[in-house]
Amino acid sequence: MADASRGGARCAPVAPYAGLRLGLRTGPLQWVLDRAPTPRRNPFALLYLLVLAGTTVFARLADPRLVHQLQTMSSTDGHHLLSTPVRSLLMSGLWVAGPVWMPYLWAFAFTVAPLERRVGPLRAAGVFAAGHVAGTLLSQLVVGVAVALGKIGPGILDELDIGVSYGVLASLGALSGLLTPRGRLLGLTGAVLLIVHQITSDQDLVTAVGHPTALLAGVALWPVLRRPRRGPRGPLRPVRQRSRLDANLTQPALDRA
Repeated sequence: MADASRGGARCAPVAPYAGLRLGLRTGPLQWVLDRAPTPRRNPFALLYLLVLAGTTVFARLADPRLVHQLQTMSSTDGHHLLSTPVRSLLMSGLWVAGPVWMPYLWAFAFTVAPLERRVGPLRAAGVFAAGHVAGTLLSQLVVGVAVALGKIGPGILDELDIGVSYGVLASLGALSGLLTPRGRLLGLTGAVLLIVHQITSDQDLVTAVGHPTALLAGVALWPVLRRPRRGPRGPLRPVRQRSRLDANLTQPALDRA
């Protein structure tokens, strides 16, 4: 066996299983790891999911009367929007519509999280809030007009209205504007098909108006989201020192003085 110290440089030691780790960090797995939500890349999405998970567990384990009371206080139905609009808009987004939390994990993973990676947590939260507020207000406005015209009964003004679907659809609409033309077409087509399926199956006036409104709210934010984000301000620039030419020009005057 030849001595590595003679006739050439000594080879650097190779860590065990380095090739295996390199293989795991390339290819499809690397693509997934680069896009998987993490607390650093997706603080807004992960924190929101934790809140929804907490309220979902609470709704399952707590006293049903207490849960009903809290959800009723959080509802964005017509009567609560008129009496306590701020509280209703804020608290209605803390619950999931139904007893299952897992679908919202995937919804956030494919809409809110990738949007947050591209535009940052503040903008992502703004898109989510814009869709939630726009979808809620316009849908309840249509409901109020329909009740006033006698098209539907006044009982709809007290129906429970909670959930985060408006914010998710707004995030999907906004995200589509940041993708390639093919990705934009796929994203918007999937959103439209989802809305059409909901309208034809549930026939609920509130979501039939709120869901497309939230999607359009996200689309309307394309020009704002496409602007580059402002980075943090750097330290103050030091005073510019004189160049050699400036020093040479002023030195004779100083000598004469």
